[in-house]
Amino acid sequence: MGRRGPKSIADMMVVDSPAGILSRPDAPYDLTDEEADEWRAITASMPGDYFARTHYAPLTQLCRHIVVARRIAQLVDRCVKNKKFDRFEFKDLLKMQAIESAAIMRLCRTMRLTHQTIYRANATGALRPVASLSKAPWDKDA
Repeated sequence: MGRRGPKSIADMMVVDSPAGILSRPDAPYDLTDEEADEWRAITASMPGDYFARTHYAPLTQLCRHIVVARRIAQLVDRCVKNKKFDRFEFKDLLKMQAIESAAIMRLCRTMRLTHQTIYRANATGALRPVASLSKAPWDKDA
């Protein structure tokens, strides 16, 4: 039988042992600052132990594709705002944008980073976080 009443601060604290600390992988040094920011944002959005060493290469490429897609979007905006509209340049930019989008989705699916892997629909169609990804680090295993 467990203790009654509210949990003490000591019970809610994260264990300071090396086994209890989950460190996130640091961005590779060959990424630019903008790509490294994407790396940190993606790794921070998932549990600390989610990314294994085998994920690093596709995650690196994902960060690069996201930054390139952002730059292509800026070029599309510039092309649309140009007084002399060049439809062939616009078509080429949209083709590049579609290629980058497809690469991003492929990599996200490969590493299971899409919303379908994070959320599971119940019988009513409402989305609920998958239990293994929604557990807080301070929750004790029962």
